[in-house]
Amino acid sequence: MQTNSSYDNSVAVIGAGSWGTALASVLATKLPTVTIWCREEEVTAGINQNHCNPLYVSELSIPENIVASSDLIDVVANHRVLIMVIPTQFTRRVLESIKTVVTEKTVFVSASKGVEVETLTLLSEIYTDVFGQKGTQQSCYLSGPSFARDVIKQLPTAVAVAGKNSKLVKEIQHLFSTPFFRTYRISDVVGLELGGALKNIIALAAGISDGLGFGNSARAALITRGLSEMTRLGTRLGASPETFSGLSGLGDLMLTASSEMSRNRTVGFRLGSGENLEEIQKGFREVAEGVKTTLSVYRLAEKLGVDMPISRAVYGILYENRTPRSVVTELMDRTLKAEH
Repeated sequence: MQTNSSYDNSVAVIGAGSWGTALASVLATKLPTVTIWCREEEVTAGINQNHCNPLYVSELSIPENIVASSDLIDVVANHRVLIMVIPTQFTRRVLESIKTVVTEKTVFVSASKGVEVETLTLLSEIYTDVFGQKGTQQSCYLSGPSFARDVIKQLPTAVAVAGKNSKLVKEIQHLFSTPFFRTYRISDVVGLELGGALKNIIALAAGISDGLGFGNSARAALITRGLSEMTRLGTRLGASPETFSGLSGLGDLMLTASSEMSRNRTVGFRLGSGENLEEIQKGFREVAEGVKTTLSVYRLAEKLGVDMPISRAVYGILYENRTPRSVVTELMDRTLKAEH
C-alpha cells in the first residue's frame, strides 16, 4: 500500500452512495484508513462487517481499510479532508449541519454535480455562502468521465480537479492520483462544475433519442450541439470555453450520453420509450441528477437570456408533460442558422 503521510488517517468521505464508495476505494489504496459517512445503518454495517456496500454496489468488494460511521458530526470533527459526495440539492443542508465543527484547517473536495434549484447557484457558491472566504480558498471540485463500478474495479480512469487555491489543488491532485486513477488540475472552477452538471441534461436528451429509436446519427448531433449549449452557458458565467473540450466537459458528456451504465441516459431512454418519469424514478435508489439540473438550468438560462434549445426541450418533457416526439419536431423545425 502506498502512503501519503500528510493525509494519513485524516481523510473522510461524506456520502456512501456508489460514487462515494468508489472514491473511498481509490483513497484506500494509498492511506492506512479511510472513513466513510453513511446515512443508512445498513450500509454502515455492510461496509464494516462484510466489506461491501449492500445498497449501491453490492456485487463488488471494497478495501478492508475503509471504515464506515453513521455519526456525521464525529466524522467531520475528526478529519481534516472531507470528500463531499452529497446530492446537490441536499448539500447546503448538510454543510449548515456541520458548520459548528468545521475548523480553519478543514479542506473540502466536492465530487457532486448539479445546480441548486432554489437559488440557481453552483456548488462552489454554496460553499462560499456557508463558510465565507474559507469556503472559497479551502475547497476543490472533482469531476470527469468516471463510473463508480469501473473505479472500484481499478479500471483506468482520468478526472480533473479545480480550485481557487493552486497549492491545495496540487495537493488534492496528488492525493487522488494512483496507477489506475489519473487526476489533472485546472483553475476553471465554474467550467469544471458546469461541465459535470450540464452533461447530465444532454445525457437525458440522448437517452430520449435512443428510446425513440432515432439511432446513432441523432445521438451524435445531440452530443455535439449539447456541447455547444454547455459552452454557451459556461462562458456567459465566466468559464473558459477550453474547459468544455476537456475531461469535465466533452469527456464526461461522451461517457454519460452514450453508456447504458449511465443513470441519466437510462432515465431518458425510458422516457423516450413511453414510460412515466414518476414510475421510472421509483426504481432508482440513487438520484439521476439531470432531472433536477434540467429545472435549475432552464430557469438560469431564462434569467440570463442564454439560448439552450436542447435543455429547453428536455425541460418540456420533464416538467410540462410534452411528448418526446413533439419537442423533437420543434427542435428540427427551428430557424436555420450558422453552426458557430
